[in-house]
This record gives sequence, structure tokens and C-alpha cells, in this order.
Amino acid sequence: MAKVKTKRRRPDVTAAERGGDWSKRMDHEGVPGDATMEQALYWKQIYTEILTMEEKVLATIRNLMVGQSEEGQREVELTNVPVVVAQAERFRQRLGYWEARVHQLGGAVPRKRAALATT
Repeated sequence: MAKVKTKRRRPDVTAAERGGDWSKRMDHEGVPGDATMEQALYWKQIYTEILTMEEKVLATIRNLMVGQSEEGQREVELTNVPVVVAQAERFRQRLGYWEARVHQLGGAVPRKRAALATT
């Protein structure tokens, strides 16, 4: 009997696809338009925490690149940086949804966050 190989998704590819897809919600997140103030504030805080971390990761990558060769820097700019930037943009977008929901429910006006530079 011949063995059938199932094609497994690589975790890095799955993570990259998820990280760049703004429509992907986190587990148990729910839809902003249906959320109570408590839920909206909760998810706003979660996305604020994650976005802050992603911004620190990008800053750390850029600091580490300073001592690398031109070839090393170029490869990091082509591979690592776009993934982190895409993830940060996803989290920034999701945060925006929750900030808008908080505002819609009578909370504070959403503040604008600066976009990450890719160069």
C-alpha cells in the first residue's frame, strides 16, 4: 500500500500570511461593531500592547543591522523587515477598529499613530 504524503503548511508561511491580513481577528476577538465598551477597551489595550512590541522589535532589528555588512543589511531589509512591518500594520489597523468602536460608544476620540517606515 502506497503512503500518501499530506502537504503540511510551513508555520513561517502561515504566520506571514496571517500577519499581513488585516481581516484576521485574534482568537476570541469578536466583531468591533458588536462589542460593548468593556470589550472594545479590552481589545484596544491588547492591540496597543502588541503594536508597541512590534515597534520595539523593528527598532531592535534596525539597531542590530548597523553593524552588519551591506549584503547582510540588504537581506534583512528584504526578508525580516517587511514581515515585521506587515505585522505592525495589521495590528495598527485592528487597533484602529477598536479605537473607533470605543469612540462610537462614547469614549475618547481615537488618536493617530505614525506609520512605520519600511526603509
